[in-house]
Amino acid sequence: MGQNIVDEVTFLCHSFLLGVVITFAYDGFLILRRLIKHGMLLVSLEDMIFWIACAIGVFYMLYEENNGILRWFAVFGATLGMIVYKASVSPLVVKGISLVIGRACRMIFRLLRFLLGPVRFLGRKTGRFFAFSGRKGKKVGKCVKNKLTGKLKLLKITLCKH
Repeated sequence: MGQNIVDEVTFLCHSFLLGVVITFAYDGFLILRRLIKHGMLLVSLEDMIFWIACAIGVFYMLYEENNGILRWFAVFGATLGMIVYKASVSPLVVKGISLVIGRACRMIFRLLRFLLGPVRFLGRKTGRFFAFSGRKGKKVGKCVKNKLTGKLKLLKITLCKH
């Protein structure tokens, strides 16, 4: 085999691997979307940023491997890599990783809830105390205000008589 053929086959293999890497990176977004619910605007923004980054990566690969010349078999190789990865490994990766991360997060939240239980208990008790104190303080404040208002009126009447 000539060196040109070896270079072309290597270029095709790199294109195939680039397709696998692009799809694997997109699986990261899919995992994130399973863990944290996204709105349509955020999904669209993530996709736009992702595909711009992919276009830059593909251009860089074409520039380094083939002097920036677009070869259709490179596009075919990348597409084939995406399809093969998406059909074979991707569902297992997305489901498995999101399941593991989801369970780990739930365990961490349960542990934190257990460890912070005494703090929550104290917070509830002090909140009730301050609410009770606030209600009593409001009543006492009204009573004091009424008494002071009465004393002020009495003072005005006394001063007006003299």
